[in-house]
Amino acid sequence: MLHEIKIQTALIKRNILSEGEDIRQYMLEADQKHVDFEEYIALRKKVPADSVYMAVAESFGVKYVKLDKVDLPPSLLNLLPESIVQTHELVLFAVDVKNNIISLATRDPDDIQTTDFIQKRIGMQLSIFYTDSASIENIIKQYHHTLEEEIQTLTESPPTADSYKGLTDLHRIARDVPIIKVVDVLLDYAIYEGASDIHIEPTEKELLVRYRIDGILVDAMTLPKSIQAAMVARIKVLTNLKIDEHRMPQDGRFKIEKSGKKVAFRVSILPVYDGEKAVLRLLDESAKVLTFEQLGMQKERADIVRRNIMKPHGIVLITGPTGSGKTTTLYSILNVLNTAKVNISTVEDPIEYRIPRVNQAQVNPKIGFTFAVGLRALLRQDPNIIMVGEIRDNETAEISAHAAMTGHLVLSTLHTNDAVGAIPRLTEMGVARYLVASTTNLIIAQRLVRKICESCRVTVAVTKKLISEIELQFKFQDIMDTLSQYGEIETGTNATDLHFFKGKGCDQCGGRGYKGRIGLYEILEMTDAIIQKILDQSPTEAILQTALSEGMMTIAQDGFLKAKQGETSIEEILRVAKE
Repeated sequence: MLHEIKIQTALIKRNILSEGEDIRQYMLEADQKHVDFEEYIALRKKVPADSVYMAVAESFGVKYVKLDKVDLPPSLLNLLPESIVQTHELVLFAVDVKNNIISLATRDPDDIQTTDFIQKRIGMQLSIFYTDSASIENIIKQYHHTLEEEIQTLTESPPTADSYKGLTDLHRIARDVPIIKVVDVLLDYAIYEGASDIHIEPTEKELLVRYRIDGILVDAMTLPKSIQAAMVARIKVLTNLKIDEHRMPQDGRFKIEKSGKKVAFRVSILPVYDGEKAVLRLLDESAKVLTFEQLGMQKERADIVRRNIMKPHGIVLITGPTGSGKTTTLYSILNVLNTAKVNISTVEDPIEYRIPRVNQAQVNPKIGFTFAVGLRALLRQDPNIIMVGEIRDNETAEISAHAAMTGHLVLSTLHTNDAVGAIPRLTEMGVARYLVASTTNLIIAQRLVRKICESCRVTVAVTKKLISEIELQFKFQDIMDTLSQYGEIETGTNATDLHFFKGKGCDQCGGRGYKGRIGLYEILEMTDAIIQKILDQSPTEAILQTALSEGMMTIAQDGFLKAKQGETSIEEILRVAKE
């Protein structure tokens, strides 16, 4: 609070703010927009951003330095690990050897504990400067460029069979320096690229490494066949699996800490024709749980979800194919419900993220610990809220329905294409229609689409070719009606006047035009009319029409609205619609 007053005083002194303006409001708004508050103030007050940064630096008693276009030599980069640069937002950028002084730029000159640590570590006096987030990001990218160079070196001249002459023991091979380097760089680069999975695939003549980035597999590197056994052995050592077992599938986990992140790797080894294939799922344990709006729900739909999960009992179902983000949505719901006043227990397969104060159990079919067995056990644990990873069979479905009827809130997932499809799926599993109607609170169907990269987003006009592509799966007039209904275009707008968006491809997104993903949602609330349709044994189409008449937005409608708003592309909507 004291320093906020100093910053405010400095900005008033430079005539950037007027007397009585509260700096805290600007800071709050800037935080919500994920930008530096200095940049936000400069935009609001129509002044150069550097003027604001210099004023803030003066309030700290230091000078401002801009490093967003500065390239640092490796000698300076190597003085601090990337994790410290990223976590504490500081960088060493110049050395005065004669006077034994090294210059440090930071976002927080008052962080004396960290600067003292660095001074002791480096053994030189620090000259402190204030800087901006763009400068810190520029330096972090230089760490990443170093990583890319290592990847290129490994791809062009990887370890060969000669590297392992005399090393016949797989345990020794797995601990050999070249192969450790290969695997470490492979993992580091996957984290840097934001990959969700790493595929290490043996072929007849080479070893192919692919990353799944934003849901799409992309080639990362090709390595010689000669290091295949060594790479798999190294992964088995990290995962504590049997190195000499090559005939049976194996599963395990290991964790690493990189760039301030704790990342868990869920490993699956599968014997295939040309050797053993390894797939590693990356789980960022330090990632923050997202709000419903951050997931991609519109505010009105998010409010429907909040209203229904706050009910003391009933079932909330998330539906969609594998990889559609169902578990992420479940964890976001649990985060909202997770208070000291309730007992939350889960049965999962697997446990992807640890949640404080939540009792999480892992199913183990080998010993008979199934979802149904775990659910029965949880009901004896005095729970208020139960999360079942997936309803796969009639026993789990029936126990879930009865638990919801007897005063528990039950959260789970189903594999159906849309929200309405969950109703016949439950009845096919043996749950009575009256139970489905009386216990179900909410059904959410979802998909994930790639977000257009904000750094290279451009508008594209609707062409006859694009209309033809859309018409293969949708009626174009239905799309126009949807955009008009939700206020994105005026009624009667011509198709030729319509514009959507795409990404050209840039350094920020690796030339793909997309960066990150966002959800498309179809949210079916159990209203009196829907309940009556279920009890009347109405066909699925009739239930859908009732839901639409009451204002339910379909996944396709949500997708085209997000495409019009520039969050995703038409091509992404068409791709996901085929799934």
